[in-house]
Amino acid sequence: MPGQPAAPGQFAGQPAAHPVPPAASPVAPPEASAQSSAYPAQFTPGPAHPAPASGAAVLSPPTSGPAYPAQPTSGPAFPSPPASGPAYPGQPAAGLPAGQPDRPGRGRRLPVVALVLAGILVLVAGVQAYQIHRLDDRLAATDKRLAEAQGAAAGRLDGLEERAGALEKQAGAAFNPEAVASAVLPSVFRVRAGQFTGTAFAIGKAPAGGGTTLLTNFHVVESVFTAGERKVFLERTDQRFEATIVEVDKDKDLAHLRTTAKFTGLVAARTAVKSGQQIVVVGAPLGLQDSVTTGVVSAFRKDEGGSGPVIQFDAPINPGNSGGPVINGSKEVVGIATAKARDAEGIGLAVPIKTACDRFKLC
Repeated sequence: MPGQPAAPGQFAGQPAAHPVPPAASPVAPPEASAQSSAYPAQFTPGPAHPAPASGAAVLSPPTSGPAYPAQPTSGPAFPSPPASGPAYPGQPAAGLPAGQPDRPGRGRRLPVVALVLAGILVLVAGVQAYQIHRLDDRLAATDKRLAEAQGAAAGRLDGLEERAGALEKQAGAAFNPEAVASAVLPSVFRVRAGQFTGTAFAIGKAPAGGGTTLLTNFHVVESVFTAGERKVFLERTDQRFEATIVEVDKDKDLAHLRTTAKFTGLVAARTAVKSGQQIVVVGAPLGLQDSVTTGVVSAFRKDEGGSGPVIQFDAPINPGNSGGPVINGSKEVVGIATAKARDAEGIGLAVPIKTACDRFKLC
């Protein structure tokens, strides 16, 4: 009826005798509620009612009326934005955690960070190389200082060794009769030839046939040699050794002996004696074995009358010292004691050891 308002849910112009029953409103699922709350001002178009036969126009449902969520839709609904599509304003981008906005500059910052790290590494490597170079220089300088210190120490050590050698020579040059006597006594013997006694001593190295070579004066063994005998005896304390007269020199008053026993030979001096040189004379004066006297060389007398040079000394000697060695401070034989001046004191004579060595090819 014209002028009468239509009932709710009723189309205008439709007879009131055919009211449209309200559709049941089922409970909407949470997703639908969320979607309805997200889009409050939208309606989902439903199927159109059959148009009235009279051709009356159909009015759209009022915008202020309630939505019918359970009403079926005839057209496409507004679905949720696809996960892989472009992000809508206010929605998080695909692949990013919720609450973190997209950072389009991150891809450009990675090369920059890599370059900065590379630069830092190069800087650190350079600093380390410089420090290693500095350490090498310091080590080289330390090695040089050590070498110089070692050279200086070696020089000082050489100097000390030279001084020690000089002191040893001085100590050796210092006259020590006790040391001389201790060194030569084992090589000096009392020689018994018939009724006569004198002194003999071992000299030089052992002969080719073995045994020991000895020297004495000819006048000590003269009685045995003149009698055609060649055997004499060497005595030392309670020991006695047989020796043989090898050859003699009457003019120089020398005799060469040999024994099969082995003894240490004394060393002949290579240089001539000098006046004032201190000496030790070892022998058996009056048969007294291992007697030692000391003195100095008074003079070196040249050959007079063809008998050869002689050494004059002031050490006391007596009968029985004949043939005994005259020793210098270096424990070397310088002569063979031969005689003493009659009716005088402190005048003894000795044949130089060089004369005996040259005559018998010894020493």
